[in-house]
Amino acid sequence: MHISGIHHVAIIASDYQRSKQFYTELLGLEIVAETYRAERDSYKLDLRTADGVQLELFSFPAPPARPSRPEACGLRHLAFRVPDVAAAAQELRANEIAVEAIRIDEFTGKRFTFFADPDGLPLELYEQ
Repeated sequence: MHISGIHHVAIIASDYQRSKQFYTELLGLEIVAETYRAERDSYKLDLRTADGVQLELFSFPAPPARPSRPEACGLRHLAFRVPDVAAAAQELRANEIAVEAIRIDEFTGKRFTFFADPDGLPLELYEQ
């Protein structure tokens, strides 16, 4: 087997409209398609980053909570590449999003920081 890249990441939101606004208007992901599935009472929003990685945003009636702290077992966080971590962090703060202090990756020397989506999913900004 040879994996050639990440195709998509899927997220279930507790408040679809709030998360749609967060990922599209604040983070700037492009909307590829939006589908309402009446039989599931569920939306599926296909988003894309500038380099083509897809993110699927779902809504479901009453989804169960899931631990999402960075050190919980399971998916640790979703990291986005940005050209300037400090500028991106400042933009988030200007939109009243809490952002941790910028740190330096001890292995690569690159700057990074963490913030959370509207459901508390840990997200990372990692400098290119």
